Amino acid sequence: MIEIRIHGRGGQGAVVATHVLAEALFREGKWVQAFPHFGVERRGAPVAAFVRYAERPIELRCHIYTPDYVIILDPTLAGSPAAVEGLRSGGGLLVNSSLPPEELGLAGEFRAACVDASNIALKHGLGSIASPIVNTAILGAFARFSNIVSLNSIIDAVSGLIQRQTEINIQAVRESYESLKLPVIVESKASR
Repeated sequence: MIEIRIHGRGGQGAVVATHVLAEALFREGKWVQAFPHFGVERRGAPVAAFVRYAERPIELRCHIYTPDYVIILDPTLAGSPAAVEGLRSGGGLLVNSSLPPEELGLAGEFRAACVDASNIALKHGLGSIASPIVNTAILGAFARFSNIVSLNSIIDAVSGLIQRQTEINIQAVRESYESLKLPVIVESKASR
């Protein structure tokens, strides 16, 4: 079983991202779960969302405490110990940031990469300067970073689930996939 945790702020699209990712994995024949976790305040408040996938039915019904991958939608959360808490050694961390991973002060033993999903989202008119909606932009980069889901499956899931601005969301997916620089993946060995 592979577990993915997404951290962001209300309004960035973390919940929709889990639905799109789960749908893409389902289209590839996987068994999936997707569920959000947030408090009463949603817009701007920290949120987490989770995706699990496996080759057989999933019987586990709880939060994800030791994810294989963490996706951070808001770069201000990258330095938070809670965001990378439990990330498996050798796991993957994808951060929405214009900075390279080496400049984020990350701690742990995992692969890390950054993509400027905020600027990609804004370029395509997804959200506002104050609150870019980065869910689809980050998923294109995640497809390339993780190699656990194909770009085509992400695009098909976006086409099936996102009814408004579908084409510009697909453009954001493609652009983030192409703009992720794989050589920026680093091994961060600082202690947490």
